[in-house]
Amino acid sequence: MKKQRIGIVGDGLAGLMTALALNDLPTLDVQIIAKKNKLKKDKRTTAISASNYEFFHRVLDKLDKRLFWPSKKINLFYESNEKKVNFLNFNEINNNLLYVFENDKIKDILNKKIKKKKIKIIQKSINQLGDLDGYDLKVLCLGRNSKIYQNVIKSRSIEKDYKEMALTGYVKHNTKNINTSQFFLKEGPLAILPFSKNNFSFVWSVKKGFVTKNIASTIKSKICEILKVKNINITNIQTYPLSLNLKRTYYKSDVLILGEGLHTIHPVAGQGFNLVLRDIKKLKEVLEYYTGLGMSIKSSPALEDFSNQRKSENIITGVGIDLTHNFFKHNKLLNPLKDVILKNVLKNDTLKKLSKFISNQGLSI
Repeated sequence: MKKQRIGIVGDGLAGLMTALALNDLPTLDVQIIAKKNKLKKDKRTTAISASNYEFFHRVLDKLDKRLFWPSKKINLFYESNEKKVNFLNFNEINNNLLYVFENDKIKDILNKKIKKKKIKIIQKSINQLGDLDGYDLKVLCLGRNSKIYQNVIKSRSIEKDYKEMALTGYVKHNTKNINTSQFFLKEGPLAILPFSKNNFSFVWSVKKGFVTKNIASTIKSKICEILKVKNINITNIQTYPLSLNLKRTYYKSDVLILGEGLHTIHPVAGQGFNLVLRDIKKLKEVLEYYTGLGMSIKSSPALEDFSNQRKSENIITGVGIDLTHNFFKHNKLLNPLKDVILKNVLKNDTLKKLSKFISNQGLSI
């Protein structure tokens, strides 16, 4: 049987992972289409759940575990009356809750694997869907804002401008036992993500007006305050705007949107790339099923099946994270009520188990 041609547009983390995952299917001929990229390296980190780490391991085969820093503890704090109240902790003795990796290092590994698997990379810009004629399936992994999506989308997306910026960067320190943590501060949520013994990354979501020329000094002062340390070194500070965008339409004919183009969510819960990996895993399962029956992708309900199986979780997760972000926003009138609610959260083992399960497995298995 002649192999069906799959064109994956985009060579970011989502595009490269999709190419490697689908390349495992013997009935598919996978190619990557991407413009020549001379941009600086992505000096950020990404956190993935334990189940998605296992998926990474299967896709990459011999995975270098040293590139994935495990966490068995996650601590959540809420700022109340100038105090940092620890209201929820996740602890595991034998299992890891999540793994953190450096984006640029993992992208290098993925590219080496692409080359080893002899997956063809075509360097050209895609300005319209007609540029992709000849493929049985076109998968668009073009980030959150590509204009090409307008040719696919039928219904309006769920959209929201948070009027916030994410501040990200790396921190080198000499402090022992810094755990993965989320601090819900008055200025906005600040996540601490260790990726080695003496290094962690941060993601701080703040109002756009908060970003000033002296932002490096402000970040250093705040991190030293909450971690109770005196000396840290901050590098690779980057900023990007925050928004919510959840697509209601995933595909049109033989064209599928994947990655951040499907769901851009607030980073407060660190679930963005986890959703992307679950999408890729499900797409592989669906295509394996229909091609295994000898069906062509174009004539099968594969994309409809994928959309039906993934859309609900993606929308519910995105909206749920939006509600979580709104709940923790500083509000003088509601803060006393929040204090009462959060004091009871620490005592609720059922809620902790449910939160841990959803973070790891998602809303569907």
